[in-house]
Amino acid sequence: MEIKDTIGIDISKLTFDVRIHSNQIFEIFENSNKGFKNMIQWAYRNSSFLRKEIFFVFEHTGLYSEGLSVFLSKQNIPFALVPGLEIKRSLGIARGKDDKIDATKIALYGYRLREEIQPYKISSNQIKTLKSLCSLRDRIVKQRAGYKASLKEQKRVLKKNENKCLFEIQQRMIDYGSKQIERIEKQIRNIVKKDKHLTQTYQLITSIKGVGSQTALFMIIITNGFTKFKNARKFASYCGIAPFPNRSGTSIRGKTKVSHLANKKMKSLLDLCAKVAIQHNSEMKKYYQSRLAIGKNKMSTINIIRNKILARIFAVVDRKTPYVDFMKYAA
Repeated sequence: MEIKDTIGIDISKLTFDVRIHSNQIFEIFENSNKGFKNMIQWAYRNSSFLRKEIFFVFEHTGLYSEGLSVFLSKQNIPFALVPGLEIKRSLGIARGKDDKIDATKIALYGYRLREEIQPYKISSNQIKTLKSLCSLRDRIVKQRAGYKASLKEQKRVLKKNENKCLFEIQQRMIDYGSKQIERIEKQIRNIVKKDKHLTQTYQLITSIKGVGSQTALFMIIITNGFTKFKNARKFASYCGIAPFPNRSGTSIRGKTKVSHLANKKMKSLLDLCAKVAIQHNSEMKKYYQSRLAIGKNKMSTINIIRNKILARIFAVVDRKTPYVDFMKYAA
């Protein structure tokens, strides 16, 4: 599609601010289905361009932007859902914050990138449910870990007969958390089993030695069923394991390193995969030991293994066949 006008939307909990880039007309709407409908009618009425030439752009704000994303998708209206940091860094230095100004900046961002920006593809209901369940599981795991750590220290220091209630309540919280984690994991398995495509993708990813169920699930969720990222290199950059040069002119000659801008959850999962692969995958173990033997850095070697695993994940999903470990057939 040829974009000639962009509509910038800054979303908050109860309302959202809208700016039409071509004529700078501004309005505020209620963050509800009624507000979405009124906003669409207002935008098409006030823009001087055809409907097919108008593109909506707004910031990803989690639950607050979810309703508008679903509404626009159902109406087959093209839009882009953009990370806030990307918008902020693309428009230079800003002083202060105002929703009206933010809507203007978002409209400008969309217009500047109108030849490059791609319409957003909303996730399926299954992937959205998996995302919510995995996020809930993570929160409960962290809470349970907190109770475990405090209980362990209290048992070490405090007397049991004087703190029986304190110990029992925390233990019950730990046990209850474990039951809820099991319940969530069961529901996740059921969702994956009921969807043929999810089942196939999940099995392909876990066919790689060192890659577990949590990594497979988060890969499916974050890549939106492997439709959001074109290749392993782009995803490696997203999750912070792609090395980038650090050079400028003749004076700056820094080491090639990864960026701190990353999906830290995915990065930590790939790190665990790499360490498991080093222990249980003979090929990775041999590669790791050979690099260390010639004096290579330990962490850079682990990062290379992260990238190798990621490349294999994208490869098996792309060709739709499980990973084959040729090392075990070698003489």
